[in-house]
This record gives sequence, C-alpha cells and structure tokens, in this order.
Amino acid sequence: MSDGELDEAFELGRTCALAAECGRDLRRCAQMYGALFPPAAFDGELYDSLTLGMAFSSPWATADRLKVVNRAALWVLAVARLVDHTATTREQVNRLTRECLSVADGAVPRSAVTRFLADLRDELGTVKEFDDLRWLWRDQLARMLAGMGRAWVWRDTQAAPTLARYLDNADSRGSCFVDLSHWIYTADDWSKAHLEDLRAVSRHVQRYLHLLGDVASYRRDMSWGDLNILALGVSRAEVRDAMAELAREAYRLIEPVRERSPRTASYLRRQIGFNAGFNGISDRGQPA
Repeated sequence: MSDGELDEAFELGRTCALAAECGRDLRRCAQMYGALFPPAAFDGELYDSLTLGMAFSSPWATADRLKVVNRAALWVLAVARLVDHTATTREQVNRLTRECLSVADGAVPRSAVTRFLADLRDELGTVKEFDDLRWLWRDQLARMLAGMGRAWVWRDTQAAPTLARYLDNADSRGSCFVDLSHWIYTADDWSKAHLEDLRAVSRHVQRYLHLLGDVASYRRDMSWGDLNILALGVSRAEVRDAMAELAREAYRLIEPVRERSPRTASYLRRQIGFNAGFNGISDRGQPA
C-alpha cells in the first residue's frame, strides 16, 4: 500500500470515528425528548446516515463543533414527522409553526419539539454573533415551516404543483436552516459576515437535495403517502435533467466562495457529493 493510500485510509477511518462519536451524541440527545423520536421512525440507521453525512461534509471538525449541525438536522426530521404523519388538520400545522417561531423569538417552550428548538437556540446563543444573526436564522426557520405547511396542503388537497413550483418550495427540506445553524456556530469570520450571500448558495444546493431525496426515497414515500415529485406527473427524465442543471449551477455558485472560505465551499460541495453517493445517485441525477 502506497503512502497516499495509507493517508487516505487514515482519513476515512478518522472520519468514520468522528461520525460514530457524533452518533452517540445524537442518540443521547434524542433520549432527552422522549416520544418526539419513536424508535420505529428513528432507528439506528437514521442516526448513522445523519452523522456520516455531516462528518464527511466537515471531516476536519471535532464532534463538539458538529454538535449543532447534527442536532439541527435531527430537529428538522422531528418536525417533518409531526407535519407529515401526525398533523391531521391545517390548523395543527399552523399552530406548530406559531409555537416554533415564538420559541425562536425567545418564548418558553411548551412541548418536546419546542423544547428541543429552545435548547438549539440557546446553544447558538453561546456564540457572540448570534444576536446579530438571529433574524436570519429565524427567517430561514419561518421559510422552512411555511414550506412544510405548503407541502401539507398540496398533499391534503391532492394538488399537483409543477416542477418549478415544487423546487420553489425546497425550503421545506430544511437543509438551508441546518446550514445556517452550523455556520453561525462554527464558521470563520468571513462566512459569518456574508451569511446572506451564503444562504443564497445553500438554498440552491437545497433544491438539488430536494429532488435527490425524492428520487432516493420514492418507494418509502409512496408506502407512507408522502409527497414526492415522481408521483406528481413529473417524469424521471425531467427530474434527472433538472438535477444535472441544479448541480452544475450549484458548483458554479460555490466556486467563488472557495477563495474566501475554502472550508465553507468544501462543505457545500461535499453535501452534494456525499448525499448523491450515499443514495447511489450521481451528481448528474442518474444512478451511480
């Protein structure tokens, strides 16, 4: 084995160990909020896939530095489950949205999901820049919740949005909210000073991930009755072509970031690459 192969193997091993350490933190975190994470919906494979994704997106980090991004991603999944599989009326979705936004503004939490959000908010509050960036974090949270609510209505009314409209609602995926939480907590000074610009790039990556998630989870979504672009009259060829174009544009937008913040740029590129590879899809939207 060459020195290069040894170095690569070492880095892979270190990153997997990082993911395992993060996974232990997520499991402890989930236990703190009880019924919010039923084992049937949140099994070991889910925790592993979350922490592997974040570890390979930021392999230079420590587990403590990935704490917020992992927990934010887990919280998004908890909210998505409540909206998609627990809420039976539009008012329940709206009430959940109001409660989450109220807690983001500083209110006392009154449920497990808002207690988790309050703990995430308070952890971000340990970063001195959070006071100035809180409005942006709160705005992206509102966009995410509004997107989830819109998707709930589409499913409830059996509406069939166009591909363009579906992509415009990609905030429902929550990855941009996760990215912002991560950058507020750990990013370098340049990134924190340019989060509005970075959010635009993150939201574009999110559009790609939105379609990738649907392609990867199509059978599960159909069995659970979830919204999926492939069940809305859009062909696989259209989705594949859209993904290829979104990936190309994402890489174009990421490239200028590299000069100012190489790790932020690498994180975004790795988000695309890891998720595509993990789900067996090339970054062109085709099976790998």
